[in-house]
Amino acid sequence: MSAASVGYRLKPVGFTELPGWEKDDPLVLWPAMADCLEHLRKAKPYRSGSLGLSTSDLLPLLEAAVGAVPKNTEEARRFFEANCQVLQIVPQQGSGLVTAFYEPEVDVSDQPDAVYRYPFYARPHDLVDVSDANRPSGMDASYAFALEDAVGVRPYPDRREIDCGYLENRGLEIAWARSKVDVFFTHVQGAARLRYPDGHIARITYAAKAGHPFSGIGRHLIDLGEIREQDISMQSIRAWLAAHPDRVDEILWHNRSYIFFREVDVPDLARGPVAAAKVPLIAGRSLAVDRSIHTFGFPFFVHARGLTRLDAGRDFARLMLALDTGSAIVGPARGDIFTGSGPEAGDMAGAVRNAADFYILVPKQAAERFV
Repeated sequence: MSAASVGYRLKPVGFTELPGWEKDDPLVLWPAMADCLEHLRKAKPYRSGSLGLSTSDLLPLLEAAVGAVPKNTEEARRFFEANCQVLQIVPQQGSGLVTAFYEPEVDVSDQPDAVYRYPFYARPHDLVDVSDANRPSGMDASYAFALEDAVGVRPYPDRREIDCGYLENRGLEIAWARSKVDVFFTHVQGAARLRYPDGHIARITYAAKAGHPFSGIGRHLIDLGEIREQDISMQSIRAWLAAHPDRVDEILWHNRSYIFFREVDVPDLARGPVAAAKVPLIAGRSLAVDRSIHTFGFPFFVHARGLTRLDAGRDFARLMLALDTGSAIVGPARGDIFTGSGPEAGDMAGAVRNAADFYILVPKQAAERFV
């Protein structure tokens, strides 16, 4: 299947055509490329997306990178110029879109009480992966998880049913938060740092989901006429929910999707959370992409004219690695920038929603299939 047949085309371009390339500093990507190589040597390959790039295409680039660590920024740029062909991802309609995500820090307790009442849940034992091998007739193909019990395989209870107690008394609680809204936004971000009353910090990351499709509550509030589209952001959504406590459940339950977590080691808090590619994210340099199309580990150059909040007033123009994915990240020219951990990173991420141009850097030998 050609790229054009699924709504986009790949246009070969030179590095000189990348806006801002000569000012970028891709040297900071080397630790993540080394992490990817180490993971791939120990574990199974990353799943290939429909674009047709594989881990086998990626490995020579990672091996060359780890074997020749650049001494400076210019050497880092020249490495990619020598080893990669740039392919611009050109949608047949509209433009690309970039948003951002971060790792929240949430106050929690390891015991519930009158203050800490809202749980983060681990994956339930009755939640199973769904594929063509066990998918019942009539279940939407988008469902990757479902409930399996004596009746068979069927959709798992959604956010409302779980909030109303479906998982209580199963021992699945990892920790309890003060705020249902904090739990919800952690679901959206897919990971969090948990700060306990004694000061110690733990980490949780995505383990599975209930299976239901993601429905953005920002769009829902726009459609209800509660927030103007030009004003929508994580901050404006949080402010609206704080001002309307009697409607919090109504709005949150609009998104039936529900996320389950697993605890992860925290050997170095200076490093980002481990996400879908099984390596730590790098703030400002890690991109969540549509996994059905793209393959983890590949470099992407993203240029977003007008996105100046992340680069001290300059247009966003950076080389990044595809290291994560998300339910709302759909399409070939669609990405989510990881801005870091904690409240400052949340402030940076919350209002990012910009048109963007996406370029994928493909190792030259593999690129011969596309040019």
